[in-house]
Amino acid sequence: MADYLLDTNHLSPLVTFDHPLRQTLIDQLRHSHTFSIAAPVLTEFLFGIQTLPRAVTNLQEWQKYQNAFKYYDIDRADAEQAATLQLELRRRGRQLHTVDALIAAVALRYQLILLTTDQDFQALNGLAQENWVTGAALAPHGG
Repeated sequence: MADYLLDTNHLSPLVTFDHPLRQTLIDQLRHSHTFSIAAPVLTEFLFGIQTLPRAVTNLQEWQKYQNAFKYYDIDRADAEQAATLQLELRRRGRQLHTVDALIAAVALRYQLILLTTDQDFQALNGLAQENWVTGAALAPHGG
């Protein structure tokens, strides 16, 4: 059994009927894996799906699956860790957006595997990642 945290780019396909990842997500929600969402991802996701012409349908689809996810709020420890991650990467000449730093802080704190297509996360030490869009499993960066 694995515990996953979804980035927005892995959550959005859940409401995109023709996306190849949609059925995989639906199938995996029925298995013993745990799927979670951090507050910044939920914000990005809900904003994004409601800006499309099919906003009503997107929300209806989301309502079918929303209770299958565990939710993580951001607290002070996460905010402090996110700032530390951003500073560490900046010192190495890399950039990590604040939302992504918050997502990474939650994944690291709770030892979750981050499902993402975002290459920016690869520079983070100890962050387990998988990309179900390409099928890539990435080992934590050893830095």
